[in-house]
Amino acid sequence: MAKSFPRIIETSFKGKTSDKKVRLLFGARQTGKSTLLTSMSSSRTLFINLQNRQERLRFERNPGELVQMLRAESSIKTVLIDEIQKVPDILDDVQLLYDENPGKFSFILTGSSSRKLRASSANLLPGRAHQYHLFPLVLGERKGAKTSKILPLPQTKGFHPAFPAAVIEDILLYGNLPGIVQEKEDARRATLESYAEIYLEEEIRREALVRNIGCFSRFLELAALEAGQLMNLTNISNQTHIPVATIRSFYELLVDTYTGYWLTPYAKRARKRLLTTPMFFFFDTGVRNSLARIPIDKQILSVQAGTLFQQWATTELWHRCGYLGRTYKLYFWRTVSGAEVDIVLETPRETIPIEVKWTDSPREADARHLVTFINTYPERARRGFIVCRVPRRLQMTEKVTAIPWQEL
Repeated sequence: MAKSFPRIIETSFKGKTSDKKVRLLFGARQTGKSTLLTSMSSSRTLFINLQNRQERLRFERNPGELVQMLRAESSIKTVLIDEIQKVPDILDDVQLLYDENPGKFSFILTGSSSRKLRASSANLLPGRAHQYHLFPLVLGERKGAKTSKILPLPQTKGFHPAFPAAVIEDILLYGNLPGIVQEKEDARRATLESYAEIYLEEEIRREALVRNIGCFSRFLELAALEAGQLMNLTNISNQTHIPVATIRSFYELLVDTYTGYWLTPYAKRARKRLLTTPMFFFFDTGVRNSLARIPIDKQILSVQAGTLFQQWATTELWHRCGYLGRTYKLYFWRTVSGAEVDIVLETPRETIPIEVKWTDSPREADARHLVTFINTYPERARRGFIVCRVPRRLQMTEKVTAIPWQEL
């Protein structure tokens, strides 16, 4: 059984800022939501696991039961509800209890899909709730973590990274799900191979989110193979024989279940003509490999290391932006003349272009597109980085530095 280690989100999620609010925690399956929920349990806690079929049916058949239960219980202080999207009507009960006696109960709810909540016009408790998102592990949660030179997360008092130290080859193959990083190699493969089946069975088939599971399964494999590339829906349609409109809805489903996200082009005002086609990334490299049905073996790194390295760096920064808030955004940049930057990080203070290279010997030529970007946006872009496998930092040009991947 995987051990429970502290997560970076805990300081804010458990902090006093949300003491008088309902806490909503969203994230993909296996990111650690239930573990975090359990860590907040006490002798005065009511825990409702809607993943449990009997528990779920009980609340579906008896609307208002939560209100009746809590009105009858004087000792309950904290109410933990896991997988709230499975019975969205409970949110109305939560609002009623919250409005009836603010502060009497501390409500903490998790969900792994926003699709059913939105489809049922679920009450997301406007003005009463604070929303949080939990992601796979970021570098700062691993033993021996180094300080990021690009986007450090705020130092949290008393937080000590405890998950196994990061090994880049393992990250590219197996990803960063907290349970998987603690498993042995053979177990990791087996767990990842079952992830797609569990995802299809529990999240897609059971909730009737798509009509044709076989069709969706074919789409998943090709979407995973195409991850990190400029999107071409027509090409995917031709290969899967699935209509373009259906493919669009499938991508929306991946976003709704927090399994992936769109990376859009940085298209701020510029003199150059820019490409505007987005890219799609899966939330975890290990899950992506499993969905793509790629043999999870170190031999694949001889041909896929560069692709996976870029996907990992993009998701790593995406997740940190998610923790830091809406003023931190991620893009990529390409011009019709061929200049391209893998990642563009926009912060409240500056815009940072980043190249990702699977090399331990970067060249000055690797910085040329970063320099082009900096010269195109001089009012915001003052420095750029090449993330690679150098053992220590190298100054490539006046404004471009090559850094070890550990310092991303």
